[in-house]
Amino acid sequence: METAIYSRSGQVTDRKVVLDDQVFCPEPNDHAIYLDVKLHLANRRQGTAKAKERSEMSGSTRKLFRQKGTGGARRGDINSPLLYGGARVFGPKPRDYSFKLNKKLRQLARRSALSYKIQGNQLFVIEDFSMDKPKTKEFVNLLNGFQLAGRKVILVTGDKETNLVLSGRNIPNARVMLAQDLNTYDMMNAHCLLIQHSAVAKIQETLS
Repeated sequence: METAIYSRSGQVTDRKVVLDDQVFCPEPNDHAIYLDVKLHLANRRQGTAKAKERSEMSGSTRKLFRQKGTGGARRGDINSPLLYGGARVFGPKPRDYSFKLNKKLRQLARRSALSYKIQGNQLFVIEDFSMDKPKTKEFVNLLNGFQLAGRKVILVTGDKETNLVLSGRNIPNARVMLAQDLNTYDMMNAHCLLIQHSAVAKIQETLS
């Protein structure tokens, strides 16, 4: 697939780039996307929730009243889960929510996400550029050139661009990511992808 390269101002240039159809235009696999997004969200969970069970309470174990004759439930000691401030039945315990997906399945999910962005005209290849110093106004002008102000946007770079990261971090919903850090969740969550020309080859190398 051949597509035009855009300038920083959002204008089409006379240059073009060839995108690998197997990476950018495959048949999307929705289930692979679902699994990779589920993996991403599961790996973000801390899993530190903890509630005390009956054996872990420090209250008295004295029987509060006699077994029979009160007309009420036989609750036992003050640590009973039936009482306010008592233990919790089957409460949460610290656990690891992460799980493993095969590398080929993760690559398929990322290729599928790129394919959806291509189909929705939500992916633009732009010329390589950098900044001499952090300048939020220039980053805003970039978004305005593509009419993406206020939208969730990811700018994908081929190499680490510290000034670009600093320029975009104060803009809500805008992110700057390296090509190798691109993941299914962020791509599906973003409205549009702006991919620098140098990042295309690195994406194709990673996902082919």
